[in-house]
Amino acid sequence: MVTWSHVSPGEVRRAIEEYDRLGAERFFSAHGFGPSRSYELVSGGRRYPHKAILGTAYEFATGERLNPGDFEGGKAGAVHVLEKMGFDVQARKPA
Repeated sequence: MVTWSHVSPGEVRRAIEEYDRLGAERFFSAHGFGPSRSYELVSGGRRYPHKAILGTAYEFATGERLNPGDFEGGKAGAVHVLEKMGFDVQARKPA
């Protein structure tokens, strides 16, 4: 079970900055995640893959890398954790 109490909003913001710096493909390659299917984290008017951002924030906080299958991305999982920290998570808009 993943203990999210180790992750602060600061690590989430750091993961967002890393995503912006690397771009999507390099970020996914570096941290082992892929694009979101159902939800996105919205910050600064931009949309981010919520599960990848949260998983990377966990890696920054603990030094332990999570795999996408290690935690849920939906309402009871990553969405809930991010919203509890004050982040805006919205349903993904169709391409």
